[in-house]
Amino acid sequence: MTEPSSPTTTSTGDANLNSCPNIRVNDADRIRTVTIDRPEAKGAMRGDMWDALGDALADAQDNPEVAVVVLTGTGDAFCSGVDLTEMAEIAMGAGSADPHAFPRMADTMAAFTKPLIVAINGIGVGFGATVVGFADLAFMSSTARIKCPFTRLGVAPELASSYTFPSLIGRQNASWALLSSEWLDAGACARMGLVFRVCEPDELLAAAMDHARVLATKPISSLVESKAAILAAMAPQIAAARQREDEAFQRLLGTPENLEAMGAFAEKREPDFTNLG
Repeated sequence: MTEPSSPTTTSTGDANLNSCPNIRVNDADRIRTVTIDRPEAKGAMRGDMWDALGDALADAQDNPEVAVVVLTGTGDAFCSGVDLTEMAEIAMGAGSADPHAFPRMADTMAAFTKPLIVAINGIGVGFGATVVGFADLAFMSSTARIKCPFTRLGVAPELASSYTFPSLIGRQNASWALLSSEWLDAGACARMGLVFRVCEPDELLAAAMDHARVLATKPISSLVESKAAILAAMAPQIAAARQREDEAFQRLLGTPENLEAMGAFAEKREPDFTNLG
């Protein structure tokens, strides 16, 4: 896949926002572009990356020079979700992985009041798929595909996707996406209404940035109030869904089914849940 070309940007003046090399932050023309840059691991997210992404959003929230945030990836991957090595450490209570890194970032994203545009340049797994539910506009490369792998990992949905997906695409489409752990290509995502627009790979970021520039010319106060009005009825439902999902995730993490899934990943084989749950 051809990597999306980047717009002309300048690095943000806050060095702390670029302290994690796998999360790149660039500001230009009231647009903050946040790039998940770990192509060798298909954009898999570690604890420090969740923290850096949350910091980039929190800073943008209060920064009067940022009106819009665009989130994208590099190479042939957008984001392959949580680093499963860290997830296995958390499930087994081993290692130094921070189990609160993802929830902290999710709290920040859920509270983010400015427009968030997502440009899915390649594969999106887990968070790389569920983040669409928090996107105000989602663009997707025609060669990209996404997957919600929760049942394959023996866990539950995340990031309020159990509410946002049915709201966006209807119960049956959402049930397939969240229960099957199967891939959804760009065409399917467009037909379902999960993404705003599908673009050719070399046009993806340009299209996302064109729309970001339109929004960035508007008063930030108006953007914030308008987004709040759009989400007002959904916000309590999103919060409730996140709580239900977190409780379900905790019940399932470390169960025999989850450990079988982690073991299968480590051994590069398909998990076998036949005699489990």
